[in-house]
Order: sequence, then structure tokens, then C-alpha cells
Amino acid sequence: MTRTVDSPVSPADRIGARVVASGAVLIAAVSVFAVIRGALDVFGAEVTVRMPVHDAAAPTLSGIDGIRSAEYIQADVAFATLPAAARWMLLLEGALPALAIIGVCAVAWWLGVSLVRARPFRRTMSTTIGLAACLVAAGGMFGQLCGGIGRGMIVDHLAGTDPGVYDVFPAFAIDLSLAPLGWAFALALVATAFEVGHRLQRDTEGLV
Repeated sequence: MTRTVDSPVSPADRIGARVVASGAVLIAAVSVFAVIRGALDVFGAEVTVRMPVHDAAAPTLSGIDGIRSAEYIQADVAFATLPAAARWMLLLEGALPALAIIGVCAVAWWLGVSLVRARPFRRTMSTTIGLAACLVAAGGMFGQLCGGIGRGMIVDHLAGTDPGVYDVFPAFAIDLSLAPLGWAFALALVATAFEVGHRLQRDTEGLV
């Protein structure tokens, strides 16, 4: 005797999954556009880079009532010429996190499709989410590192004609954020949960 099991996914759940999957595709497309736009900006004739500076005084802010002192720690600097290696590092600074976002969006799309088909705990889902976790960690951390290296190359390039540039820009500086690692650990935990869910689903199907 064959037993019919109703689908646990309701029509509302299917609609929500389709919306999430469509949104993931849209965000991934925007991220691809951002990478292309970043490449055009970095390899353009004039490149504007946000550079760290050595505690430059900000007199316009210091003159405001209630402010004792103010200093600039960053400045947007427009460069007419830059070394090719520095341009590539600056491109990677934005491209690597964008690629991580694309990877996460791909996982969200695949999960949405799996929910629509009432098969969320696929065998490949945990592996896919685990790869996304690696992309988030690597893209976020290496992106920041590439940005610091690229700015260091710019400072060395400027110091070739004016050694006093080290009094304005640090030779190497990176504002390190550990947020990508936190998101990666969270995704890794989700991947583990899906692996456990896949095992439970397989055991349940074996009992039916």
C-alpha cells in the first residue's frame, strides 16, 4: 500500500522562496556590475583613492563651538598616474568581497529553488554553503589586505620623487575588520545544520 505524504511547503512558502531566489539573482547581478564599474574606475585616466593620512589637522572643524580639536585620518586623493600593480590591488579590494556576495547569493538562489521543490536538505547544500563561508572569509579578509598593499604601493611610488610623502601617508596601513570571519563562521554553522537535516531527512524517508 502506497502512502501519500503531503508536501510540507505551503503555497505561501513557495512564493516567499521564489521572491528570495529572485532577490538573490538581482543582488548578484548588481555585484557583477559593481566589479565592472570598479575596474573601469581603477583603470581610468584619473583614479580617486581614499588614503590614510597622518593625523592631519582639520581647522574648519576645530573652529566649531564644543569641539576641542579635530584631525583627518583619511583623504580622498585623485591620482593622475598609478603603478599597474597598485591598480590591480585596488581592484581586488572591491572585487573579492563582491565575489563573496555573489557566492552567497548563489547559495540563496539554490536554497530558494530547493524550497520550491520541497527538497531543502539536498546532499550538496551543506557543501555549497561551506564553500560560500570560505568565500566570505577569504574575500573579506584578503580584500582588505589587497587594499592595504595597494595603498602602500602608491606611497612608495610617490616617495620615489618626494621622500617627504611618508610624513603625510603611512607606508602601510589597514583598517582590519573581522566581520567577514564572523559571517563565515555563521555560514559554516548553517552548513552543519543542513548536513544534519539531510541525514534526518534520509533516515525519515527510509522509515516511510
